[in-house]
Amino acid sequence: MGRDDLANLPEIREKLFAALLSDVLDAHGHTNQALPPRIRPLDEASVMVGRARTALFMDVYTVNPDENPYELEIALIDSLRPDEIPVFACGATGRIAPWGELLSTASRVRGAAGALMDGLVRDIKAIRAMGFPVFHGGIGPLDSKGRGKIMALDVPVECAGVTVHPGDLIFGDADGVVVVPRAIEAEILAAAFEKLRGERTTLADLQAGMKLGDVFAKYGIL
Repeated sequence: MGRDDLANLPEIREKLFAALLSDVLDAHGHTNQALPPRIRPLDEASVMVGRARTALFMDVYTVNPDENPYELEIALIDSLRPDEIPVFACGATGRIAPWGELLSTASRVRGAAGALMDGLVRDIKAIRAMGFPVFHGGIGPLDSKGRGKIMALDVPVECAGVTVHPGDLIFGDADGVVVVPRAIEAEILAAAFEKLRGERTTLADLQAGMKLGDVFAKYGIL
């Protein structure tokens, strides 16, 4: 993934929003691309846009003194490139908080666009203070050691019920998180910018006093 591939991310970050992308994905028949409402940003002012780097966790119930339980976690964070987003698929047990201040700091220094997980996050005061976007499935103090570990990196995963492939476009804001599959990204983004232009026109007519029914009949946008 070269820099040219990332060239339009600033425009996406500035102009688009999760609800718009979700609507466009729905219109194109992709109706399971928005993560459920339990996945929330630590800071609702955050906007997170970037490419997925995936990590698949499994539950464990013992600590092996002869292994480093963080080996793959460290490898992923140290290999992050600008505008990438670690996506941690932790499952539904809620037993681990794999993300905290140290991973946020290391990721931020490497230019990561944020982090997404369906597990828990901790050290939230420090993360909020550094302004690093983190979207999570809950807040708790539980270390992953002895509870869960990464079994594979950069493989397709299911995060909070939504399939994420490495390289997929992740967009998160106060309304939630949407995954745009890489295979349909160009089509979806083109349609999203077109819909954005229509919504701006619709909004202007509403602000000018037109009735909602008349505006909808004119543009078909709601």
